[in-house]
Amino acid sequence: MNPPFAHSLSAGSAVWRHLKTMLGLGLLSAAVAHGQTGAAPVPPEAGAIIRGYFAGWEQKDWDRAASHLAEGFTFTSPAPDDHLPVVRFKAKCWSQAAHIKRFDFIRIVGDADSAFAIVHVVTHDDRVLRNTEYFTFQDGKIKSIEVFFGGDGLGFPTNRP
Repeated sequence: MNPPFAHSLSAGSAVWRHLKTMLGLGLLSAAVAHGQTGAAPVPPEAGAIIRGYFAGWEQKDWDRAASHLAEGFTFTSPAPDDHLPVVRFKAKCWSQAAHIKRFDFIRIVGDADSAFAIVHVVTHDDRVLRNTEYFTFQDGKIKSIEVFFGGDGLGFPTNRP
């Protein structure tokens, strides 16, 4: 059975084309293998958008986080969440903010239209959850986020049965 976001990774999809381009240029593999070296950095405005969005989560300020989301925003993850609109995304995921101490950005690579971020989510009990997140941008805001993580997909305490 395919995860709900599998269609995003099908040949010809925007995520697949971007991933292929990054791998072809060696950017993603260099970013993973070498941390802050070996890859073209994301444009400053894209990095600022991503960091500003996560700052809202750290500060438990939904309005700040949401101010970085474009009209028609969708969220996808293996939790399973398949292109959730902002209202469903907030209802399902915002309670996780209570568990977040901070985000450590391991690497952000991409361009003005999209970026991949490797992020360590550090919880108040100092657990580290490692996510790779794919962002697309529209008019200076986040149009979509696709989160990829391993394990059983439970992640945060509130995702556990």
